[in-house]
Amino acid sequence: MRRPRYQYAGLMLLVIAAGLGSRTGWARTHLPEFISQYAGDTLWALTLFLALGWAFPAARGTTLALTALGLSFAVEFSQLYQAPWIVQIRETLPGRLLLGSGFLWTDLICYSVGIALGWWGERWWSWHRRHWSGKPPSATVPKAP
Repeated sequence: MRRPRYQYAGLMLLVIAAGLGSRTGWARTHLPEFISQYAGDTLWALTLFLALGWAFPAARGTTLALTALGLSFAVEFSQLYQAPWIVQIRETLPGRLLLGSGFLWTDLICYSVGIALGWWGERWWSWHRRHWSGKPPSATVPKAP
């Protein structure tokens, strides 16, 4: 499946907005604690999956998911490293948003869920387009050589 970049860019903006919104005081007071606590990390990983899909529109979904999982886990485990120079970077807003600030095992679960949502969403959308496009089934399934 070749991914439409403009749609992925739009999805990334929506997911980023939702992720930032999940970290606000409003979210902490109006959303269930479970969601306000874990949504940001889950949406961060979904954004990473979408960014990879945008950057590599012809890549297989499984390849993107495994790459996103590896990168997100690497970022999380890098938080165990506390050299002064990287702590300074993490104290900035961009550093905190991109690199996080402290290692949590629960973040690994959130990342896995966010990336799985992206992978599953792609598969669902691909299936949906094939089966509900209005074309007869023979037009959507390639013929054997």
